[in-house]
Amino acid sequence: MSQVVVVIGGGELHGRAVQLVEPGAEVVAADSGLDRAVEAGLRPTVLVGDLDSISAGGKMWAYAHDLTIREFPADKDVTDTGLALAEAAAIDGVTDLLLLSGNGDRFDHTLGTLVALGAAELAPLASVRALLGSTQVHVLHPGRSVELLEALPGTTFSLLPLHGTCTGVHIGGARWPLDDATLPAASTVGISNETSDQAGLATRISVGTGVLTVVIP
Repeated sequence: MSQVVVVIGGGELHGRAVQLVEPGAEVVAADSGLDRAVEAGLRPTVLVGDLDSISAGGKMWAYAHDLTIREFPADKDVTDTGLALAEAAAIDGVTDLLLLSGNGDRFDHTLGTLVALGAAELAPLASVRALLGSTQVHVLHPGRSVELLEALPGTTFSLLPLHGTCTGVHIGGARWPLDDATLPAASTVGISNETSDQAGLATRISVGTGVLTVVIP
């Protein structure tokens, strides 16, 4: 076990979502995320949430396939996404987390998802990323890095210090590199950078302290 996949609601998954799922990955569904996962051909083993938006057919599927179901009251202090991420992070042997969602129909839910990916319980994982519709997201916890290996030369990407000030920020192989930079909370200096136009030169991003969100729109 190395990868765990969390599927949440927000509409039909992007066509390449399933391609990111590794063989043998455990799939955790958050409420109606089970419907989206099954539609895409994935087989969740755990269902988490208050189950207020999952379809009747989805519930029947969950019972028929003997899923572990962790049902919570609707009146709670954590979103279904937050609960599913905590469930996923607690699985033994997990090193990489992938969250999948459609384009979403509520902006506040999308923001909540981005914030939840910066939760402290995810910090021990080597990789935290998401595909939200067609938008790729990498969330770098303190001391982590990522190489944008799949990005074509000249691809736009942005760095967002959504969770507070980030220090020790490095960007290499990009139009505008950074070296040991500090990005204060609410800074927009990292918006609209571009990967290198040199074929074969991967863009590498790292952060020393803070949680840095990398978005490839």
